[in-house]
Amino acid sequence: MVQAITDENFKTVTDSGITLTDFWATWCGPCKMQSPAIEELEKEIGDKVKFAKMDVDQNPKTADDFGIMGIPTLMIKKDGEVVDTLVGYHSKEQVKDALSQYI
Repeated sequence: MVQAITDENFKTVTDSGITLTDFWATWCGPCKMQSPAIEELEKEIGDKVKFAKMDVDQNPKTADDFGIMGIPTLMIKKDGEVVDTLVGYHSKEQVKDALSQYI
């Protein structure tokens, strides 16, 4: 299951292994389109990648810290370091391709 995270636990959740954080908001149409792809990928490769979602309206600090200006933004981290960022809607295949570089 894709884990909902907050400003308070972002660092703890994303500082080890490979993580993908989906920065989104409830009012964002493209974010709603992105969610099914992330959920499917979590089922397929969730044993290799941690998947998380962060509502930017409820957790503005992390989005601000990373300069996130558009959503959805998918941030890939490896061992706590940001290695890739995808802004806007991306297909399941595009996200999987981006992640495959780090698995």
